[in-house]
Amino acid sequence: MNLANPTALLLSAVSMLRHLNLHDKADRIQDVVLKTIAEGKYRTGDLGGKSTTTEFTNAICDHI
Repeated sequence: MNLANPTALLLSAVSMLRHLNLHDKADRIQDVVLKTIAEGKYRTGDLGGKSTTTEFTNAICDHI
């Protein structure tokens, strides 16, 4: 399938990191997720794109 948008999962991880007082790590992940979406090159179907979950996730990893 490879159609899911992992953004909610990643932002949940950001919340957990903030709870653990790892704000620098949380900020970095959140910034990269938002940057990837804003770029518009890699978006899953629910965001109006045609990227797979893997492609979107790889784009986020590449930005880190």
